[in-house]
Amino acid sequence: MRGKYEAPPQKHRRRSEQPAPTAKPHPPRPVKYRKPTPGEYLMRFLAVVLTVVVVFAFTLLMSMKMICGTTSPSAKRTFVTTLLETGQLKFLVSWFVPSAEVQEIVDANSMVKLDEDVDTNLISFEPYADNEQDPEAKDLEIIELSGRTYTAKLIKVRDPSRISLATIYPWRDTGVTLEELAQQSGALAAINGGIYDSTNNTGGRPYGVIVSNGEIQYNKPNEFPGLVLVGFDNDNILQIIDVNGMTPDQLEALVKEKGIRDAVTFQEESSDANNHFVQLIINGNPRGMNGAGSGLNPRTAIGQCADGSVLLLVTDGRGKNGHLGASAADLIEIMTQYGAVNAANLDGGSSTCMYYDGEYLMTSVTFYYSNSSWKLPAGFIVK
Repeated sequence: MRGKYEAPPQKHRRRSEQPAPTAKPHPPRPVKYRKPTPGEYLMRFLAVVLTVVVVFAFTLLMSMKMICGTTSPSAKRTFVTTLLETGQLKFLVSWFVPSAEVQEIVDANSMVKLDEDVDTNLISFEPYADNEQDPEAKDLEIIELSGRTYTAKLIKVRDPSRISLATIYPWRDTGVTLEELAQQSGALAAINGGIYDSTNNTGGRPYGVIVSNGEIQYNKPNEFPGLVLVGFDNDNILQIIDVNGMTPDQLEALVKEKGIRDAVTFQEESSDANNHFVQLIINGNPRGMNGAGSGLNPRTAIGQCADGSVLLLVTDGRGKNGHLGASAADLIEIMTQYGAVNAANLDGGSSTCMYYDGEYLMTSVTFYYSNSSWKLPAGFIVK
C-alpha cells in the first residue's frame, strides 16, 4: 500500500539568520546656508585690518630699531636728517634716537652759512623780444632728470618777466590746489612756493612774507626764525635776501629799496625743531656742506642763469616711484649743471608739485593727494 506523502522537514532559521529587509535610503538633508550679518562682515574685515596693522607696525618698529642702532651710522644719519625736515613725522626721531645724539647728527650734517648778497651785475640779458639770435633756443623747455634717489622735472624759462607770484589774497581759511591757482591766474605753468600753514591741509594762510605784483600782501618777517626772502625784483632778477629778525617796517623799506615785485619766504634753520635750508648758490658760489648737508626729501627749488633764464625744479621722494628724494647736494648739482648763478630751496616735502599746460608734472607725494597737490595760498607761475 502506497504510503502517505510526507513533505521534507523544513529547516527553521533563527531570527538572526533571516535576511534583513532592504532599507530605503533617506535623501540627504539640505544644508541650510546662513548669510553672515553685516556686523559679522565688519568684524571679519576689522580682524584682517588689525592683523595687517600689527604686522606692519611690528615690521616698522624692528626696521627702525635696526636703522637707529649701531649697525649703520649712515642709515641713522639719513633717517634723522630726513625726518627732521618733515612737518608731521619729525616726532619719530625722538622715539628711536636720544635728543643729544640727534643734535650731534644735525650739527655734523649742517650746511655752511652763505651770507653773500646777490650781485645783480652777474645777470645780463636783453629784452626777450630782442634776444632771438639762437634759433635753437626755446622760450620754455621741460627737462626730465633722474638721480640715484630721485626723479625730477625742470622747467627752463628764457624770459624771467613771464614769472610772477599768484596768490589767493585776501587770505582765507582754505587755499586752492596748484592747478586751480594756475587756472585762476591764466598761467601755463606753476610750482609751489614759500612756507605756509599746512595744518589739516587747509593751506589758506602764508607765513613770513608775501609780495605779489609789488604789493606786500603778508608782512611778518619775524614770525619764524631764519626766514629768507626769495623772489624777483622789477628788473626780473632773482633775489635771495636774509630777512631774519626784521620788523614789518624794515621789510617794507627793503621791498621798496630793492624793488621786489614777487616773492615768498622759506626758513633757514638747522635744529631738531626746524631743519630747513634756503640758499643753494649765490653769485656762482655753491654752498658748502658738513657731512651730508641734508636728508632726502621731495624738493622745490628756483634758480637763475647768467642770461636771465629761470630754472624751476621739483623732485619726487618719500617712497613715490620708489625714491627717497633729493638732498641739498643734489639740488646744487642740478642747478650748477644747468648754469644757475643764484639758486634757492623752497618749501618741499608734501607741498612739492609742478603743473604745466593742463596737467601735473609732479603731484604731491601724500597718498590722499597723489593726483593733485596740497591746498596752497600762493605759488610761482609762468604766463
